[in-house]
Amino acid sequence: MFAVDSVSVTVPATTANLGPGFDCIGAALTLYNEFKFTTHTQEKVIITVTGAEAERVQTDESNMLYQAFVKLYEYLGQTQPPVQIEINLGVPLARGLGSSATAIVGGLVGANVLAGEPLSQSQVMELAIAMEGHPDNVVPAFVGGCRLAATSNAGWEICEVPWHEEIVPIVAIPDFELSTKEARRVLPKEVSRADAIFNAAHLGLLLRGLETGRGDWLRAALQDKLHQPYRKALIKGYDAVNAAAVAAGAYGMVISGAGPTLLALTDIAHSEAVATAMATAWQSEGISPVVRSLKVDNQGARSFV
Repeated sequence: MFAVDSVSVTVPATTANLGPGFDCIGAALTLYNEFKFTTHTQEKVIITVTGAEAERVQTDESNMLYQAFVKLYEYLGQTQPPVQIEINLGVPLARGLGSSATAIVGGLVGANVLAGEPLSQSQVMELAIAMEGHPDNVVPAFVGGCRLAATSNAGWEICEVPWHEEIVPIVAIPDFELSTKEARRVLPKEVSRADAIFNAAHLGLLLRGLETGRGDWLRAALQDKLHQPYRKALIKGYDAVNAAAVAAGAYGMVISGAGPTLLALTDIAHSEAVATAMATAWQSEGISPVVRSLKVDNQGARSFV
């Protein structure tokens, strides 16, 4: 017998890297994917999808959400129950906003609830990190807020990063995709000691800037030498959008995750102007973006029985 026969899970989008925080920092945002899992008596999984780009989501056993669902039962040494899955998409696919992380987290959380919650939050999070391969998206998607993740002898250490209430994240989502594989391919295999020191210093400054809301620190802190100089060439209009955002009052602009979504950080007073400037600049490059002024989601994945 299962503890319940149906559960709904809501998982936020995420933005990772935040400039110098390559592969170690991410924040949950107020965009969401919604998943409902219902056990049934048929043998095969049934998956239905609604929302933007629904037709592009796999509806068989290769679906990543279902793969994560199965993974938890495998970890428990149990056979997963036959399940009907309803997906409502609110997070764009392959745009650098953690859509795959929402699937991994959603599948694991849904399975854990249906199984009677035998795994602790930390155990589910460890499984999510193992599936994704790095923590910067799945951790904030799971627990919310802005999080820094680092390895230790005992596994992962997850640190909450305070995010000042005056800092507004603005995402400009273009009408084209950029695969994570391609974004990784352009990165150098080695970096200089000077570039490593540069990023270490700027990540430290970023953490203090996010906590205090100090614009001068954030303007300097968002610079990076590990991934953005190589990836920006894959994003048409990057320099134009960056210049427009800064001119309109943004502290700076970074690539969200592996891209191509661009993320600007600004204050409340300039948020509308920055959003308009980013949209206009990209439109002048022949790109039709969706620009959203968001907030940091502090709850993470939520389940409803």
